[in-house]
Amino acid sequence: MITPAGLAESTAGLRSPTPLLSMRISAGYRGRAPVLENVELDMAPGEILGLVGRSGEGKSTLSMAILRLLRSGTATGEIQFRGRDLLTLSEREMRLIRGREIALVPQSPIAALNPALTIGAQFREAWSVHSREPYARFEPRLRELLTSVSLPSEPQFLRRYPAELSVGIAQRVLIAMALVHHPALILADEPTSALDTITQSEILALLAKLNRELQTAILYISHDLLSVASLCHRVAILHQGWIVECGPVSQIFAMPQHPYTRKLIASIPRDPANVHW
Repeated sequence: MITPAGLAESTAGLRSPTPLLSMRISAGYRGRAPVLENVELDMAPGEILGLVGRSGEGKSTLSMAILRLLRSGTATGEIQFRGRDLLTLSEREMRLIRGREIALVPQSPIAALNPALTIGAQFREAWSVHSREPYARFEPRLRELLTSVSLPSEPQFLRRYPAELSVGIAQRVLIAMALVHHPALILADEPTSALDTITQSEILALLAKLNRELQTAILYISHDLLSVASLCHRVAILHQGWIVECGPVSQIFAMPQHPYTRKLIASIPRDPANVHW
């Protein structure tokens, strides 16, 4: 059974007078029409927000704008995160935030890992870039972190290279790396799109578990409405550069207001015995 998180837990309980993230931006690339136009979005601490739209609608552009990693692109407006406008920070200040306070779980796990380094070496780099403490102090926590995402914690696993991992295992490695510094926000950009159905379900369950236990907020970017329904507290619909609808999962799926949202939901194959909004 697929049960929206918004039905299982009151979204109102997640809302905060002070949002973790509050943004109003336009973004685009040189020589092209704007990809995002006056997109307004906010997230509460500990919330899982789904961002849904077709390929090319600007979902990844939005996540890269938050991290200030838009190559050959620009973003204007404001991105308030923990009381700071990320668009006004220097690159040095942003490097202190990326990976430490805001982490990214990208779409292609094998491509995101360095093929020349062992898994252990990549965890060492992820730790060292934001901490001056000796790596030896992190190693006991690393074993706990690997166990928490259902990965082996034995030294031989850390001696493996990315090419030796399945896509599902590599995705778990990236999730573990994203959690090294216990960030307040994880940007999960299509984290299940390259996975088989069973592994997709496992990764969604893992994200929900980490959100429950660590209270880490997750911006879950996907075109898969069923995964959004099973994981997220709220959902925002991105269409032609605008957020056309945003609200609790139960509300959006049961009573969509915008024609594009209605079209998206109508396209979902439904088995009344297994799917409940």
